[in-house]
Amino acid sequence: MNFPDLVQTVLIYALPVLFAITLHEAAHGYAARHFGDNTAWMMGRVTLNPVPHIDWLGTLVMPLALYFATSGAMLFGYAKPVPVRFDRLDNPKRDMIWVALAGPGINLVQALLWGVLLYVLVGVGLQERFFLEMCRAGMLANVVMFAFNLFPLPPLDGGRIVVGLLPWRQALMFSRIEPYGFFIVMALVLMGVLSAWWMHPLMDLSFDVIKLVLSPLEFLVK
Repeated sequence: MNFPDLVQTVLIYALPVLFAITLHEAAHGYAARHFGDNTAWMMGRVTLNPVPHIDWLGTLVMPLALYFATSGAMLFGYAKPVPVRFDRLDNPKRDMIWVALAGPGINLVQALLWGVLLYVLVGVGLQERFFLEMCRAGMLANVVMFAFNLFPLPPLDGGRIVVGLLPWRQALMFSRIEPYGFFIVMALVLMGVLSAWWMHPLMDLSFDVIKLVLSPLEFLVK
């Protein structure tokens, strides 16, 4: 992929990724507030403004550097995690599950909405490749975030869901992995284990579900 193509790809993904990150983090904060912890709300993190959620290293520098260095073969990044005081939740062990699910859940909804927009644009006869590719990028970016964040290892959302589901003693033992979780996940990413055994199967299933839900629109467009 040459430099102009890389720049165009970055521009196509920029808006969908910003929406994916912003709504993911805001959803965590909104769910936490709903269940009793207003920490994120008081800090201005329950917002559709992407700026408070951006980690300049993890959201911008690292993904761009990896993308250009590997010609698009590898992409990894992160946003500022929304602060949640689980001890302030109405039922900490139960409610942390819903708070954790809120982020990936909104990503799945966004993937579906980008798919709806794609079919609408095709249905009205729009031929502009940039906007059609942006819709496809929105679907892909959100499905990637959905699958990645559900990996069952803290501090990812999937790990917090596991902590919430386990009995107290086992949950406490499992939660002790959190300080090392990021490094374990990165190692699994670099070895290709995460992609082969988790990301691809869950992404394929997610796209199958989205395609099924959107099948009436596909029928109308055809």
